[in-house]
Amino acid sequence: MTHALLYLLTGLALWLLGLHGLLSQRHALRRIIAVNIMGSGVFMLMVALANRVQSIDPVLQALVVTGLVVAASATAFALRLATASADGSDKEPQ
Repeated sequence: MTHALLYLLTGLALWLLGLHGLLSQRHALRRIIAVNIMGSGVFMLMVALANRVQSIDPVLQALVVTGLVVAASATAFALRLATASADGSDKEPQ
């Protein structure tokens, strides 16, 4: 078993685990974690696809690095929305 195949299978398993968590959980924080697990699986799949040949594809590696930054920003935004809705701070002051 090559390293690329191991990364492919692990990425697929992470994506399926995140999908299961997303569909089965109702709590907002757990759903955000499930989406992050799915994203990690996609990043592993992209790394495995970049390493499948002798010359490593720099475009896929650049996309993974960019995706990590976007995922961190989206997670922070989603957590802020989840805490705002849990606190009830979206109500109008009277």
